[in-house]
Amino acid sequence: MANHKSAKKRARQTIVRTERNKARRTEAKSSLKAIRAAIANNEKDVATKLLTTTQSVLGKLSKLGVIKPNKAARLTSRLATQIAKL
Repeated sequence: MANHKSAKKRARQTIVRTERNKARRTEAKSSLKAIRAAIANNEKDVATKLLTTTQSVLGKLSKLGVIKPNKAARLTSRLATQIAKL
């Protein structure tokens, strides 16, 4: 357990940030799940609409440091490629 005042504050901040990041990750996962379902069902128009929102979510996550920028770019690129193949 933290003993110093600053260490106690860092522990509190970590708890808050963990909760925030957990919510953001959940949002991203559900967005990815929806777009992958649309791709699996060959719904190109729905998948295209979902791609813009998914790109936005992934971009925000990478900007905030929840995921790395290259992972966001990789996921976006792969989804765009799969949609283009439909």
